[in-house]
Amino acid sequence: MTHKKKDFLAVILAGVSALLLISPLAMTGTAQARNIKVGIIDCYSGPAAVYGNDALNGFKLALEEINKQGVLGGKIEYTTRDTKFKVDIALNMAKELVMREEVDLLVGTINSAAALAVSKTIAKEQKIPFIVWISKDEKITGAEGHRYVFSTADNTAMGGTAGGVGLSKKPYKKYWIAGDDYAYGHAIADAAWRNLKALKPDVEKIGESWWKVGEPDLVPYLTSIMGAKPDAVIFCTGGASMTNTLKALKTTGMAAKIPSWIHTAIDHAVLKPLAAEGPEGVTGTIQYLFYYPETPENKAFVDSFQKAYGTPPGFPAFNAYLTAHFIAEAFKKAGKIDKEKFIDALEGLKVKNPVGGMVEMRACDHQAVYPMYFGTTKKVPQYDFVIATDITTLKGDEVLPTCDEITKSRGK
Repeated sequence: MTHKKKDFLAVILAGVSALLLISPLAMTGTAQARNIKVGIIDCYSGPAAVYGNDALNGFKLALEEINKQGVLGGKIEYTTRDTKFKVDIALNMAKELVMREEVDLLVGTINSAAALAVSKTIAKEQKIPFIVWISKDEKITGAEGHRYVFSTADNTAMGGTAGGVGLSKKPYKKYWIAGDDYAYGHAIADAAWRNLKALKPDVEKIGESWWKVGEPDLVPYLTSIMGAKPDAVIFCTGGASMTNTLKALKTTGMAAKIPSWIHTAIDHAVLKPLAAEGPEGVTGTIQYLFYYPETPENKAFVDSFQKAYGTPPGFPAFNAYLTAHFIAEAFKKAGKIDKEKFIDALEGLKVKNPVGGMVEMRACDHQAVYPMYFGTTKKVPQYDFVIATDITTLKGDEVLPTCDEITKSRGK
């Protein structure tokens, strides 16, 4: 064999050896560049579906932006399951997504009782991250909070504080409390009354009315309340009863006779479907309005959502949009698809707020920090549905419990 042939053969063998050495590393890198799998448990049937669908659309809009560049070499994909607003179904669906679909994290749901159950039974026990994006019970990130649960929704502590502050500036003294007889209804009632009573000790609760979730006929309840002649009513209704409550307020004429406050009553996702049936004069609180504040960032977000889905976003879409960006940025910060590193990265993380500025995921309780808006429904020429007017704003740190209060509530 000539020297030239020997040299050529040596080069070939060296190249093969190098490929054998490199290939396992290359294969490992390829295996890691996979899609992030998100399991969504939410309500897509019945009255509460208006919230679930709005959230899903907000999530999809964000993913269109995020997946153009990708996350850790892959994309974010999702699988949905309909809870039908039932706790047992939510638990089964969450378990299926974790065990069979092997999702990297869970998000959802509108039902507060379902959120608390999934948080405790699935997220905490199976050690899988769960981001709540609509349910508002303050126990989710408060007394029953833990390492594996987060919330991009405002909670009852925030809504109740905002409602209490707003109502404390009104002349009303005699109150009636009414609402859905489940976790959220009682949580928002407790928070609103607790804060109102602290700011205005002379207020008096003269009665309460509670109905089953999804009660179709609320007129008898409202008729009875009007007969008691309170100065104002604190309604504590969730997604399954909100539409019926607002319709009944108009049908009975109660909205024009007795002032009412309902958390989320000024949300677009609630008011637009009612159109002309939406009552004027109902006061509410919310952390997102598509027409307020009038910033370039909010306008751009609304325009994108409107173009994609033919309607402006409600607060569920806003929450879910931010959820997607929190997921993307946390995995980028973590540097790999790892549940524990994801949680560490998400604690204290800040992402861009679609209305301007930043939103922080508070490390001490895993609660997103938002301002809250307090306003009253009214018809205006620009829209064929009522919107919030006379809006006042409370900053996030004004409506959230302190970290010390959270620690105390958890018995630590």
